[in-house]
Amino acid sequence: MDQDAFFVAVEIRKNPKLKGAPVIIGGTSDRGVVASCSFEARKYGVHSAMPSRMARQLCPHAIFVRGNMDEYSKASHEITDILIERVPLLEKASIDEHYIDMTGMERFFGCMKFARELREKIIKETHLPISFGLSVNKSVSKMATNECKPNGEKQVEKEAVRPFLNPLSIKKIPGLGDSTFIKLSEMGIRYIGKLTEIPQEMMFKMLGKNGISLWQKAHGIDNAPIVPYREQKSIGTQSTFDADTMDIASIKDLLLAMVNHLAFELRQKKKLTACITVTIRYSNFETVSKQAKIPYTSLDDVLVNKAHELFDILYDRRMLLRLVGVKFSHLVGGFEQIELYSNREKLYNLYQQMDKIRNRYGVDAIKVAQIMDTDY
Repeated sequence: MDQDAFFVAVEIRKNPKLKGAPVIIGGTSDRGVVASCSFEARKYGVHSAMPSRMARQLCPHAIFVRGNMDEYSKASHEITDILIERVPLLEKASIDEHYIDMTGMERFFGCMKFARELREKIIKETHLPISFGLSVNKSVSKMATNECKPNGEKQVEKEAVRPFLNPLSIKKIPGLGDSTFIKLSEMGIRYIGKLTEIPQEMMFKMLGKNGISLWQKAHGIDNAPIVPYREQKSIGTQSTFDADTMDIASIKDLLLAMVNHLAFELRQKKKLTACITVTIRYSNFETVSKQAKIPYTSLDDVLVNKAHELFDILYDRRMLLRLVGVKFSHLVGGFEQIELYSNREKLYNLYQQMDKIRNRYGVDAIKVAQIMDTDY
């Protein structure tokens, strides 16, 4: 199940006057980037990740909306909450994409009937459009979904997989990037049916393991399992002090260091978090926690500010502390779109450069100046 132009749909729900208009979500400056766009804008060649300046040239009458990640996160949670209560096995692949394993459901409801009713319920309760593809595995289902958008549904049964795939462009195969597309196109391989005629051994020689994966997907083979979605899926860390303390400045520095390490881990795993929890333990061993849902992010400053805010709420008595901890949960796959929603491009570039240094020289090779004196 995949939302249709998700960010745009959320904006239309908020402002129905945008319906039917070429809407572009993203930075409005020439240095901005398109995060999402309506199907009306796509007719002019606009697509996500395109520079805003180019999008404006292609579609001069487009309506630009900076976007609100907080609202998009909340809308994503609305949909996930509906699904997780009703399906046997759910994987949240991104903020707007879910995989559902319906194995066995055909004996009770019929998979297509159940999926259609589920889609109708989401549309009715959230007022957001959604499409689905139903087939034998994740890859074919994803391609089926893309073919029936917007606001559609498509079933590809086992015997129809190859006839469905063969006439599609190889560009439709999940995981096939631009460079691979160019390389195969130069060889005259532009459609999936043609790709299936290439021997598997040759694909391996040309593209390595990725060539084998593409060959299998072209044949409708994909054994990737559904990775169950769990609300408690998280990463975290905690630290017990050598001596109980009331040094708030040092504790906040330690929290900052913890968040920096965890945020780096998120980015390495290509994950975003939508929930942060801070825990403290007093000298009498009383332990209290506070959590907050936040827009999906992996950026240090956003997470540090929220961690400090939660700590200030938690620490409400003049008592020594013996432990502090922080945890990120509600994780999904994805990348931060910082420049799309704010003017902090330099800050985001800084994080990227720091991550490169850490990858090359170790996680402790570079730190924010104010945490250099901590022992974390």
